[in-house]
Amino acid sequence: MMQQQTKQAPDPAILEAAWGTIKQQLGKGLTVAGICGSQASGKSTLSAALVRRAAAEGVPAVSLSLDDIYLTRAEREELSRKVHPLLRTRGVPGTHDVALGMATIAALERGEAALMPRFDKGTDDRAPQAAWDRAPPGTRLLIFEGWCTGAVSQDAAELAEPVNGLERDEDPDGTWRTSANNALAGEYRALFGRLDLLILLAAPGFETVYGWRSQQEQALHQRGAPQAMSDAAIARFIAHYERLTRHILAEMPARADMVAWLAEDRSARRIELR
Repeated sequence: MMQQQTKQAPDPAILEAAWGTIKQQLGKGLTVAGICGSQASGKSTLSAALVRRAAAEGVPAVSLSLDDIYLTRAEREELSRKVHPLLRTRGVPGTHDVALGMATIAALERGEAALMPRFDKGTDDRAPQAAWDRAPPGTRLLIFEGWCTGAVSQDAAELAEPVNGLERDEDPDGTWRTSANNALAGEYRALFGRLDLLILLAAPGFETVYGWRSQQEQALHQRGAPQAMSDAAIARFIAHYERLTRHILAEMPARADMVAWLAEDRSARRIELR
């Protein structure tokens, strides 16, 4: 059985390696450090620790999640009608407001105390601007984390065969997966092209992601969250991410600046630096 995740801090070895990798890239302007990893791999925990570490060393820093620039629920509803019903569910490329992400980074590059977008997963919609955080003026480090941060598109031929029952039954002609792939090859290239470095938290395999996501839901339930997902709902939800997660695990390690190969308890089995 998978070890229950209870740590409130990242593996110290991962934190030290990540901070060392980032420090090598820090300059006078804004450095954007991307962190990629599957659902529940520890991206947010690592991001928060890196922001604290940067502040302790006198480097103004802020974090932004790819999740926080999701399209609004109304915008995704429109996509689901015009392109494919599966685009109603947030997650895959094409369901983010890339222009909002680019504008936020541009404001940070100008040294502004920029508003940082936030998304409310409880309402499945963008949080009102009054709830957004504000970056410190003169921010020198942005930690930009997300499940597909830095990902690249697949070859068209790789889209032909479904990877799971969701694709087979609900995307039989490949419209949804092609739409997501085209988004990666299009506007997301500019967004991810702004990354100065890329860190990958590599899960042992996609099969591990289900257990990690289940742990998150159990923790939410224990804290009294009324909308914790059932096992069946978790399985369906992560199926939306399977194709690209497998692609990332196969393709990204060869080009990431740092790869932390994770054990099932999210500790580092080994760390590779490029």
